[in-house]
Amino acid sequence: MTTTTVARSAPRRRSPASGSLSGTTRRVGLGILGAALAIGVWYLVSVSGIVSGRGIPRPDEVVSAGRILFTEQDLLFDVRVSMTRVCIGVTVGSLLALPIGFLLAWYPTLRAMAEPLVNFFRALPPIALVPLAIVYIGIGEDARISILVYASFFAAVIVLFEGISSIDPLLVRAARVLGANRWEVFARTVVPASIPHLFTAVRVALGVSWATVVAAELVAAQRGLGAAVQDAATFYRIPDMFVGIAMIGFAALFMDLVLKLVQSRLTTWQEKTR
Repeated sequence: MTTTTVARSAPRRRSPASGSLSGTTRRVGLGILGAALAIGVWYLVSVSGIVSGRGIPRPDEVVSAGRILFTEQDLLFDVRVSMTRVCIGVTVGSLLALPIGFLLAWYPTLRAMAEPLVNFFRALPPIALVPLAIVYIGIGEDARISILVYASFFAAVIVLFEGISSIDPLLVRAARVLGANRWEVFARTVVPASIPHLFTAVRVALGVSWATVVAAELVAAQRGLGAAVQDAATFYRIPDMFVGIAMIGFAALFMDLVLKLVQSRLTTWQEKTR
């Protein structure tokens, strides 16, 4: 067998970049297919008359209502208002949860004392705090932001201290064997290894905040997606309700994709060590 024959028969190696690109294309294609199937099921349910009463509006009716809301009622402003509130709530809540999560993970005794309280307050639905927020803070923007901060904090702190506690102890022992003191172990080993858990905590807090935004905007809010949904429900505008709910989902999806992109950029070292 000649060298030319061997060269022709040898399989071509795919570069990692091409494999990653094909994997991304496949995921995007499957996501589009799933969305198309969901819309198809939605259409079939809406035209079948299974749901009693006024039924479920068709997808084209919701799209038409959304066009009117965006062009005539400035729904884009409501999107910006809600996204701003969520960003502030998630940022403040995650920043407050960061040191608490590290403390609970680093000191087992402190974690044993605080974990029942954290789980207790995490289980309280934010909508139950709306009356308290009105009584103690008022009906302004501070009350709405405080509800989002509350939801973000307890969602993030759980993920943080659970994730940091699960860091491989071999890393800590290796750093100590190499002569690192307690602070160096924390700063050079625990903190870098906790970065993926930090992003996970922020993403969880983001999801909880978007789920809470309707409750937060119940506090006498005039604008925002939650207020738009409530206004549509008051006047029984079913397609407008669907538009508001869909925009909450799209806004949450967009912000989560941005976080995932930032995480992939900042944790490339993690992929290289696998």
